[in-house]
Amino acid sequence: MFDHVALRVADLGASRRFYETVLATLGIGSPTHADDEVVEWHDFDLSPATAEKPVTRRLHIGFGAPSRGHVDAFWEAGTRAGYADDGAPGPRPEYGPDYYGGFLLDPDGNSAEAVHHDDVGPPGHVDHLWIRVADVAAARAFYLTIAPYAGLRPGTDEPERAQFTGAGGSFSLVAGDEPTEHVHIAFPAPDLTTVEAFHRAATEVGYADNGAPGERPQYHPGYHGAFVLDPDGNNVEVVFHDRR
Repeated sequence: MFDHVALRVADLGASRRFYETVLATLGIGSPTHADDEVVEWHDFDLSPATAEKPVTRRLHIGFGAPSRGHVDAFWEAGTRAGYADDGAPGPRPEYGPDYYGGFLLDPDGNSAEAVHHDDVGPPGHVDHLWIRVADVAAARAFYLTIAPYAGLRPGTDEPERAQFTGAGGSFSLVAGDEPTEHVHIAFPAPDLTTVEAFHRAATEVGYADNGAPGERPQYHPGYHGAFVLDPDGNNVEVVFHDRR
């Protein structure tokens, strides 16, 4: 579902140590890429915060675990290393009959979870996000606008929560007095035309442009992305990787 989810962090070294510690229990402890500007694990990455791009706050991110035992190991590794507990491992039937999760807080206070359920995707990849929003209906309207281009399907629609699903994942928009801030979410596109259509559809109805469609060779040759801001100011991208 996600091409990548990116967090801005106050201390790159401290956040890297946290995620290396806990993701190792899911089989992906070593980053797939690391330098002074970004540390990346497949579809998840960290970058240092700046004045223009502040720290990500109040995000919930769930990583897929291949078994309940891996969920236990994730939580135990984090708490043993001194990181804050945000919910001990166990069944969470309110999320699904086979849902088993364990929760920790990362160094910036975001909630990080390992989760196992019958439809879980590849180990250590992003399974789901919970994004706190100021207005669920307004946020849902934005994501409905981009859904055809981002591969999203609307799911639960309640006053306090709206869900979208996609290939191998989901995210929920949840009412909160303090919304999630400064998260970057990128969805994959099959071609450049889809990237352009996403940007046009969002900006034509008044959502804020955060980067016109175009190649971003600083990421890699053939990286074609476009960016808009959701109603809470989060940076949403649709990206096509032209690997020819």
